[in-house]
Amino acid sequence: MAHVFSTINLKGGVGKTTTTVAVAETLSAEFNKTVLVVDLDPQTNATTMLIGEKKWHELNDRGRTLAQLFKDALEPDNKQFDFDAALQKRVSDVKDARTLDLLPSSLDLIDVQDKLASTPSGKFYSVNPIELLWRAVKARLDDYDIVIVDCPPNLGIITLNGLRISHGYIIPTIPDILSTYGIPQIVTRVREFSDEIAETIDPLGIVVTKHQANSSVHANVLRTLQAGKDAPVFDTIIPQANDIAGAAEHQSHSRTLKQKYGYRGLADCYRSLAEEIIARLEG
Repeated sequence: MAHVFSTINLKGGVGKTTTTVAVAETLSAEFNKTVLVVDLDPQTNATTMLIGEKKWHELNDRGRTLAQLFKDALEPDNKQFDFDAALQKRVSDVKDARTLDLLPSSLDLIDVQDKLASTPSGKFYSVNPIELLWRAVKARLDDYDIVIVDCPPNLGIITLNGLRISHGYIIPTIPDILSTYGIPQIVTRVREFSDEIAETIDPLGIVVTKHQANSSVHANVLRTLQAGKDAPVFDTIIPQANDIAGAAEHQSHSRTLKQKYGYRGLADCYRSLAEEIIARLEG
């Protein structure tokens, strides 16, 4: 059975998507896991990191993104979403990440997400707007060892779709006040949602990102997170690094993880984090 987890934070710019992609690439390249990234974030950053902007435009113009799935729910008599057409296989410019697939996102999700609450419930009232993704992918999840859902920076219906298929979630965050402020709300809301649908969705842990070793604020907030009871904190800490900017741009040529994330230990950090995530998923 596939292990499915979401990445989520209510604050943007905390390294959520970079963490998603780097962990996915590392799980494939270093641990030989078959991995699926489900990009639910309308910013489409995970999608463009993995397939490039040109390919994304082609898919978006042909309706081969997850936005089409949600559009179909609003117009049930005109279904166009095709899982196999949308699924992008062997994505990533990391040459050893050969078992990594993607369900791409779209900017159109911005408009769609506000309308999903009015999704027609169907003849037998069986269509639930939080289960649209689950209904579309449930038969294919076990094709993979690990599925990672990159959620939008909110707790709306699209995020709930991602959590609905997840067994757990991680919270990437910069260790500062603004970035960590919403963590208790996330944990509480997900726990309530988990109880409501009678499915376990565990907080796998908080991932500290963009850490600055010389910052007293980061040191103090990190200690607070480690002493807190909201969620465990992963031992691996992702440092602030200039190499991240270059990693975000999809290259036409293949490269190694260290070439992509730099030679200053960042790739090793993601490997360590991936190892911790595997242990918590399997534990």
